[in-house]
Amino acid sequence: MSGEEKSLQDSTRLIGIELDEASIAHRGADVEHERRIAIYDLLEKNYFSPSGAVDGPYRLRLGIQENRMVFQISRETGDAQFTHLLSLTPLKRVIRDYFVVCDTYYQAIRSASPSQIEAIDMGRRGLHDEGSHLLRDRLNGKIAIDHDTARRLFTLICALHVKV
Repeated sequence: MSGEEKSLQDSTRLIGIELDEASIAHRGADVEHERRIAIYDLLEKNYFSPSGAVDGPYRLRLGIQENRMVFQISRETGDAQFTHLLSLTPLKRVIRDYFVVCDTYYQAIRSASPSQIEAIDMGRRGLHDEGSHLLRDRLNGKIAIDHDTARRLFTLICALHVKV
């Protein structure tokens, strides 16, 4: 990778994620495990480019206030740059459905047949993709993200979401 490519990559990525602990709904070990994996995967590889921001890399603090997702974006140094509020109302149905299917999936892996688990998992992944696409659409013009980044952010939003 050339120096120019590395500089471009560094300027459009997240290097830190902090979750607002007061906003987190503790939903059991399985969901907490998914949250930790999503953060790890997100920091390993992501594309994150806030509109109008000075080049990154960036740090992101996620939280929920009054049914809005709060994206507090700062520079690598911690200097605050932007705060974006995103209404969760358009995501409510898919988040609720995603949690129902996830609960079913976690129950199924303990007792269901492999074909039943696979069918439930396909539904879970489909809802996850739907939520990711909706998130990208809602962030359009505010924060540019790629598909994988949207998937991992959707997982974190689900981990933070208190009431659907």
